[in-house]
Amino acid sequence: MTAAWYRFRTTFGHRWGGYLAIVVLTSLVGGLAMGSIAAARRTASSFTVFWASTNPSELGGADGVLNPALGADSAYDPELLARLAHLPHVTRVESQSGIDFLPLQADGAPLDAPKWDPPAAGNGYGSVDGLYFNQDKVALTAGRMADPGDPDQLMLSAQGASALGVQVGSVLPVGIYTNAQTELPDFGTAAVKPYRVVREKVVGLIAFANSIVVDDVDMSQAANNLFTPALTRQLLDCCVNYTASGVQVEGGTRNVGMVEREIAAALPAGFPPFVDNEPQVVAKAQRAVKPEAIALGAFGAIVALAAVLIAGQLIGRQLRLGAEERAVLRALGAGPVQASSDGLIGIVASVVLGSVLAMTVAVGLSPLAPLGPVRAVFPFRGVSFDWTVLGLGAAVLVVVLSAVAALLALVTAPHRANRRQRSAGDRPSTVVRAAAAMGMPAPALTGVRFALESGTGAEAVPVRSAMLGACLAVVAVVATVVFGSSLDSLVAHPALYGWNWDYALVSGGGDIPQQQVATLLDRDRSVAQWSPMYTADLSIAGQEVPVLGESVTQDKVQPPVLSGHGLQADDQVVLGAVTLAQLHTHVGAWVEESDGTSAPMRLRVVGTAAMPTLGGNGGQHLEMGTGALLSYGLIPAIDRNPFNDPLPGPLVVAVRLRPTADHAAAVRALDAIAADTTNTADFGVEVTKVLRPAEIVNYRSLGSTPAFLGAGLALGSVTALALTLVASVRRRRRDLALLKTLGFTKGQLAATVAWQSTIAVAIGTAVGVPLGIVLGRWLWDLFARSIHAVPVPDVPVLTVVAIAGGALVLANVVAAVPGRLAARTQTAMLLRTD
Repeated sequence: MTAAWYRFRTTFGHRWGGYLAIVVLTSLVGGLAMGSIAAARRTASSFTVFWASTNPSELGGADGVLNPALGADSAYDPELLARLAHLPHVTRVESQSGIDFLPLQADGAPLDAPKWDPPAAGNGYGSVDGLYFNQDKVALTAGRMADPGDPDQLMLSAQGASALGVQVGSVLPVGIYTNAQTELPDFGTAAVKPYRVVREKVVGLIAFANSIVVDDVDMSQAANNLFTPALTRQLLDCCVNYTASGVQVEGGTRNVGMVEREIAAALPAGFPPFVDNEPQVVAKAQRAVKPEAIALGAFGAIVALAAVLIAGQLIGRQLRLGAEERAVLRALGAGPVQASSDGLIGIVASVVLGSVLAMTVAVGLSPLAPLGPVRAVFPFRGVSFDWTVLGLGAAVLVVVLSAVAALLALVTAPHRANRRQRSAGDRPSTVVRAAAAMGMPAPALTGVRFALESGTGAEAVPVRSAMLGACLAVVAVVATVVFGSSLDSLVAHPALYGWNWDYALVSGGGDIPQQQVATLLDRDRSVAQWSPMYTADLSIAGQEVPVLGESVTQDKVQPPVLSGHGLQADDQVVLGAVTLAQLHTHVGAWVEESDGTSAPMRLRVVGTAAMPTLGGNGGQHLEMGTGALLSYGLIPAIDRNPFNDPLPGPLVVAVRLRPTADHAAAVRALDAIAADTTNTADFGVEVTKVLRPAEIVNYRSLGSTPAFLGAGLALGSVTALALTLVASVRRRRRDLALLKTLGFTKGQLAATVAWQSTIAVAIGTAVGVPLGIVLGRWLWDLFARSIHAVPVPDVPVLTVVAIAGGALVLANVVAAVPGRLAARTQTAMLLRTD
């Protein structure tokens, strides 16, 4: 160690550049790897962290409603709330009441229906005693929280503000109506004057905790306003239509079941029980953020491998630069271990310093996480220290790279290097011989030789490093482009995420008369196939599952199958992948289905499918991985015709157009059909193009982060290539000086380096493009399967070709500085030493 330390101190002056390169590349690429993995962990836990920060209720439900059929004549019952608050294990009860209000125009008339639809009773969320302010807290996205004691302050969701055409700071006239006024036939028009008019200042934009991760079905039902307790308490006796409360339970989930039963006993007869919505909300959010976390984690693992390879190149080059000195040491009597370990102190110290700095880089990248829909409301944005990733990551870098350094030192030991050199000799490359036979210009031929022949002795150059660096850069960029293009393709093709048709006629609540709609659709020449559908909740294998009912005898438009086959018989069922796992069953197994009114029926699971986002009235509904497809005959008649319409029919009609159909004309025809088939006066039929799942609604939250991370890895690889070229020029100085003596001009020397870089990058590109495509497709397949979409990757051929061409252009740009160094080679000084 004394000799090694002496050698380190005396050789540091001319080796420090190599040590610095190891530090810089290890810190940048290693930090990017650790930052990506830490971001994956932060993204995966983002919603649970956010949910905990809202001070959530364990149970929630309605405890007051104006409904004579239930014997309920009070929308707010303080005595009942007091009893609930004093139940054993209940720690807190807070409530919100539905205020009967409508936004007003400047002349005092209610806003038109398209701006605020429908004009229904109780559509204002009014906190009674702090709910949504300190319990089940809303997330602030702009402005500030309203003052609970100020009746003239209002908060809106971004969607609500957009619909009303207001922003933070706007003043919105609001009409408050009595419960009796909401029953008048002209309610919602200027004929019914408000009981009271208030001017509410919009002080903030908010998002309710259960609406952060939503699909298009949830979004249409999400609350979009919040009035303060100061206003709500003034209206409890006249102008609220219902009250719902959140209950916090001592001991959390341990006592939830007991409290749920106690609340059910305390509620008036006919009231629905309080339920725990947290599992459903959190599960949906986790399914939405999981793919982003997986993609980040996979990218981090790839970057970690790249960090080892790039740093390994630099370590190997540093050891090769000292090969001649180690041979001298060996000749002077140094032992094999002592000679082989020469320079390892500096390399290991560089690795340790680079690993420590990699932790700093990872911490610097941490504000980019979490990705996904929770990012905008995440309570702890900013710098984060994930000591698990930082500690393990730094330890892995130090151990692995030190082991690589020791192995390379052993392999490049003088006695082994001499044996390899004697056995290998000076073998010219076959490609170089072919290039010479073709009569290539001298600068081009020399550049090809420099790129492919490492040379021997003191002038040996690590040519493979340049190719590997170029290959890594191309792999990173191509894989990122393939992944991004596949994501765009998924969003552009709804059939890949369950919406396996072009349009759907969706009822607002009543039935769509089947005979009438069948006649109209069969006459429409643009329609290729159509299928009536029903939605309901049924018990399958003892669990309540949202189901989609179809006929199995006619031409069907079914969700896309992921495994097995589609629905073909009345005793079959197709499940979403999440539901399949929740039921602890498998394709080919038998499950029992029950509607609660008739005898159970055994069904065989024949496949899995990407379920469409469909159905539901604020509760559970079909999503990509959730739900079941079965024969509509298994759905009870009361669920198929809930309003007892005289002309029965489906709730949804899926329509697939012919490939040659004019979509604009087809939509006009479908609109006409929807208008003609409205069955119930209070509900309409709407033509819907697609209802997107939460994963697709929120995919843009990824933003440009994948491209940013891919560019970071590519930058590290390009930097390694540039360092390799500079080292090559330094090692080839005698060759360059000799070429200059033989008549090469400065331009020809620069061209030689450019050809060297171009050949190295061309070979790296030839290998990197197919590897990048394979990696991008693999990452996409992993991503798509994690969200239960059809895994169809998309390879943008023109973009990939442009990347390959751009790599060659970049090769010449990178070669500019080494080329100038080559042109400035001091001929006399170098050749005089020979």
